[in-house]
Amino acid sequence: MKNTIGNCFTVTLFGESHGKAIGCVLDGVPSGIEVDEAFIAAQMEKRKGISSISTARREADEVKILSGVFENRTTGTPVCFMIENADTKSKDYSLTKDLARPGHADYTAEMRYGGFQDYRGGGHFSGRITAPLVAAGALAISMLKSKGIEIGTHISSMGEIKDRDFENYAEDIKALEGLSMPVLCEKARAEMLAYIESARAEGDSVGGTLATVVTGMPAGVGEPWFDSVEGMLSHGLFSIPGIKGVSFGRGFGLAAMKGSEANDEFRIKDGTVTAVTNNNGGINGGITNGMPLEFTLAVKPTPSIYKKQNTVNFKTMENADLEIKGRHDPAIIHRARVVADSVTALTLCDLLIMRFGTQFFGK
Repeated sequence: MKNTIGNCFTVTLFGESHGKAIGCVLDGVPSGIEVDEAFIAAQMEKRKGISSISTARREADEVKILSGVFENRTTGTPVCFMIENADTKSKDYSLTKDLARPGHADYTAEMRYGGFQDYRGGGHFSGRITAPLVAAGALAISMLKSKGIEIGTHISSMGEIKDRDFENYAEDIKALEGLSMPVLCEKARAEMLAYIESARAEGDSVGGTLATVVTGMPAGVGEPWFDSVEGMLSHGLFSIPGIKGVSFGRGFGLAAMKGSEANDEFRIKDGTVTAVTNNNGGINGGITNGMPLEFTLAVKPTPSIYKKQNTVNFKTMENADLEIKGRHDPAIIHRARVVADSVTALTLCDLLIMRFGTQFFGK
């Protein structure tokens, strides 16, 4: 099982949804980085649910740092984050452990691990495992902030409801910091909340799209071909449960444009090379061009729904009906926002260290 991502700045995940604990080891962290535990806790709060539109499972998600930090500074050795599990109801899963839940990894896990996988709550495949990514991502976000690099993500669409686009990057990123439902337009936010509530009442779920912007990235970061900025970000972002699409800049919209429309023309502004448009999302040839990085994520509807579904029993090889029990989210997209920010930050730290070395962050 491959649980490590990154080149110079790596993250290794461990744990299962209903196990004793979950966590990760972050290696390649420069020494001397300040660790703000209050900021880590604030990031963890963003991942938690919102009243009736999220799972009833309530975890404290207290992050324990087991190594790599001394007197609130990183030592340069691996940083281990651990989060204990407490609010588990494993019996909810024992009754259906041999049934392949549609949209889940039950059947593929059975095929890959031969029945030895931990099925409780999705085990190692659960969205619960994103919690340590957020903890590690908080440290990465702090590292980027120290260099003037900011990340912001909002729900850009849900069903037919659309949020407004980013306008003033700095103001919008700051506004999103304080929102548990990360939508820039208040009217769209209210409509999305109502849409989720409606799906919940029907025993169903919804998905949507997330739009992310990164400001302050220097030009010249990334590699052509296999370690392109798009490739490395996509590698990390597709690891987030529920992400089914990643597009950069205008994405698939570029296919309908002419070259004269799609090309981002360059100009000199205040002694700096800049682009008039940003259709390519701040990346040319796999390398940052100094414009904001912009990309969109497609988040599928939560697969755990309360409607009866057709499935199979992969032990008896018989058709079966499935009515899921347990505690599930009618939408995960608002919780996925901070996971997207975290994975983006972890990937960008790796890219920056690959390009400039650990000295880029001061040590």
